[in-house]
Order: sequence, then structure tokens, then C-alpha cells
Amino acid sequence: MTERLQALEQRLALLESENAVRACMNRYMVLCDDLGVDSPLDELAGLFTEDAVWEGKGAKYQNAFGGYRGRAAIKAMFATYMVEPAHFALNVHFLTSELIQVRGEEASASWVMLQTSTFASGASHLNSARLTVRFREEEGVWRMAHFQTENLFSRPVSGWNSSAELPVPPKAE
Repeated sequence: MTERLQALEQRLALLESENAVRACMNRYMVLCDDLGVDSPLDELAGLFTEDAVWEGKGAKYQNAFGGYRGRAAIKAMFATYMVEPAHFALNVHFLTSELIQVRGEEASASWVMLQTSTFASGASHLNSARLTVRFREEEGVWRMAHFQTENLFSRPVSGWNSSAELPVPPKAE
């Protein structure tokens, strides 16, 4: 019975770790969706390990974003988005194709991301990227240790929100 209980405890710990990784990524996206002067910059930076790496991968994102090493450098990068007026008038991230693999105090994860943005300038953009992220448990908290974003496609669009009526069937009488 003890071996069975130990196996169940290990499975539970694995599931809890996977959920903590997912929650970290979710919080990151929520904070990125609403970057502005009142954003909790310390909380955002705290989602990364002290020695974390954040980098754009591939020609498009390497040129646009570059890379940052260490929590302080990542925090400084995000601070450039926290201006008035906000860089993003609208910013929504959608994640799919999740894969999380936990091995002890480290985890690797990937997602496909779709990002819809309208900027302070009024221009709108649609981006898709593959996110490859390594996590590490640091001080009992799962944090991002290496964040990579690689563009899959990117294009300007005319706008996201429209006053046009929704095309729904007529109401039943």
C-alpha cells in the first residue's frame, strides 16, 4: 500500500506542478494584455527566474524584440511598454496547442499563440507565434527561466472592433 500511496503522491505533485506552470503562463498573458502605466511591473518581472532569458527567435522576432538576460533586464524591457498613452489600445493573447512536461524542479512547455493588437496609433495587427518556454521552481514558485517567441505569421489588419450588428438568426417569437 505504501508504494501505491507514493505513486499517487508523485502523480499529484506532477499535476500540481503542471497546473502551476499553466497558471504562471496565464498570469503572464493577462498582464501582457493590459500593459500600461498602472501595470504591476514587479509582479510581471516576478514571473521570471533571477537568471531568466526572454528572447525573440527567428529573423522577424529577433530583429523586432532581441533578447534580454536576467530578471532586471526583462523588467526594463517591459517598462518600455508602460507609457501614457498605452502602447496597446487593445491587446489580446490566445494560447492553444499546449504541451507541458515536468521533470523534477524543471519543466518545458510550448504553445501556439495568436495575438490581436491595436496600437495607440490606431493601427491593428494580427500575429501568431510559437512559444517555447522552460520553467524552473525557484523558492517554491514555478517561474519562467527561458522564454522564446518565434513568429509564425504577422500582418496588419484594418481593425478589430466594429459597430456592425452580429449576424445571428432572427429571434424566436
